[in-house]
Amino acid sequence: QVQLVESGGGLVQAGGSLRLSCTASGRIPSNYAVAWFRQRPEKARELVAAISGSADVRYYADFLKGRFTFSRDNAKNTMVLQMNSLKPEDTAVYFCAATSSASRWLTETFYEYWGQGTQVTVSS
Repeated sequence: QVQLVESGGGLVQAGGSLRLSCTASGRIPSNYAVAWFRQRPEKARELVAAISGSADVRYYADFLKGRFTFSRDNAKNTMVLQMNSLKPEDTAVYFCAATSSASRWLTETFYEYWGQGTQVTVSS
């Protein structure tokens, strides 16, 4: 069973940067897809970024506008979301997740493994 733990959240002023990390206690197979989701106050959880399994294809949500970078280190069994030029609307709980689905790696309901979430608060 894969267990995921996020870290790196905190309070930052608008325009600042944060680096979120996700570490798996059980090794994530290289053919699993991985992703970051976020849930803003009073809003539904949404996909932030994802990396497919064997194809290693990256997806970024349109709202990122090139501000975030998602990287995966299979050797270290970690996932990192570098967030730059943060905006108040980026305030949310950020979750990392993994799925064994090769075809539905952009669909939230197909993700089986989730971290507990880490809070990111961006002040104006």
